[in-house]
Amino acid sequence: MIQETDYAQPATVDPRRWRALVVILFAGFVDLLDMSIVNVALPSILRDMRAGYVAAEWMVAGYSLGFAAVLIVAGRLGDVFGRKRIFLIGMGGFTLASALCGVAVNPGMLIATRIVQGAMAGTMVPQILSIIRATFPAGERGKAYGLFGAVVGCASSAGTIVGGLLVQWDVFHLEWRAIFLVNVPIGLAAVLAGRFVIGESRSPGARRVDLVGAALALAVTVLLAYPLTEGRALGWPGWSFGMMLVALFLLAVLVSYERRRARRIGSPLVVLSLFRAKTFSAGTALLVIFAVSFAGFVFIWTLYLQLGLGWTPLHAGLTAASFALATMVSSGLSVAVLTPRFGRRVLMAGALANAAGFAGYAVIAARYGGSIGSWQMVPPLVVAGTGFGLVIAPIIDLILTDVPAGDAGSASGLLSAIQEFGMALGVALASVVFFGYLGGGPVHGAAAFARAFSLSVWYPVGILGIFFAGLFALPRQARFRDLDAEPA
Repeated sequence: MIQETDYAQPATVDPRRWRALVVILFAGFVDLLDMSIVNVALPSILRDMRAGYVAAEWMVAGYSLGFAAVLIVAGRLGDVFGRKRIFLIGMGGFTLASALCGVAVNPGMLIATRIVQGAMAGTMVPQILSIIRATFPAGERGKAYGLFGAVVGCASSAGTIVGGLLVQWDVFHLEWRAIFLVNVPIGLAAVLAGRFVIGESRSPGARRVDLVGAALALAVTVLLAYPLTEGRALGWPGWSFGMMLVALFLLAVLVSYERRRARRIGSPLVVLSLFRAKTFSAGTALLVIFAVSFAGFVFIWTLYLQLGLGWTPLHAGLTAASFALATMVSSGLSVAVLTPRFGRRVLMAGALANAAGFAGYAVIAARYGGSIGSWQMVPPLVVAGTGFGLVIAPIIDLILTDVPAGDAGSASGLLSAIQEFGMALGVALASVVFFGYLGGGPVHGAAAFARAFSLSVWYPVGILGIFFAGLFALPRQARFRDLDAEPA
């Protein structure tokens, strides 16, 4: 039965909801995995295809651009046509694009299929949060978001581990192609299982697709995402800033148009009334700040380990597993035990722990230089991962608490797009700081990378300070209603 409710609680509790959660979280894990897994195989890809560094950049950036371009539109499509339907379309398209990536015969084909792969991932990802929001009763929703936070933390390091193993073991003699082809059986299984265990839901108030709004949102997304993704590698040419200025202008046009459409026609692409809820507006602003800090750290940390210390992706990924494990544990505790009792203070403690872990890492890197080992890195990574888990799951629950179930898709797409922009901005800013400290010479040793890393880490620490201060803007009451409410 299709659920078409706009109330805070689902009309009926779906007995398949936990099985459905396994399917959609597994799909989300695969998406996050593919954002980073290609980095491991790039040397092998470039050798096999005789491609240059420009092609390598597009193999990585193409996925992110395709992903960001469709997020907002895909979220609303789920509201209009059904979240399960759009999720299965996205998962099926992602699986097909992965197969095409795995059989690519030249760099152009691989880049094109990576863009399609990212777009299909961007189609299914907004449905994850909206399916959780529409399927789970309020008393269980926080636990589901907690598991989502654990998946985010685990997938952040699993890409290098899984990719490193597949390439190093040369599975079925496929070399780099295995990192894409492994998605095919996984994707087919997810599509098949999803058909039977995911319940359909849609918004009764979103009956038409806002084509003008979709075109404007797509233009804004591309004009912002492209320069943020490629700007540093190209030396921040003037046109990159011009694109961002045009994007800001079109964003103002989009907001004006969506307001008029909401008044006259209804069914807008972006439900601007969501921002009237302080939990949504303040929460999304805080999520951007948090994403800027986290993405900035991960970017410079990866450069430090692989280019500076010369570690293999597998070595770096196994070291990062301590962060992922700490995130899994703390995210589960945060929503099941801590936030119902301590509320906003859990986010504050998480931000402080995250900052302390990053700062501790900076001190250790400065002390040991190029001779640092994995065991020196584990304690600050565990502290940082614990803080990350204490923040990421509760803040998602916080943002979506006051969102009507009928607007879950629009809110989820908007939330995913905002988070993606925050991460792109974090990488862009961190690269400026890191390479500024590293200097312009052609060759740098481990000691130089360690110095640049230890200095530039204070940038994400400072961003976390802004995040901590911003937490005081959150309302004191009803922040985590979903965690305290009883199931219907």
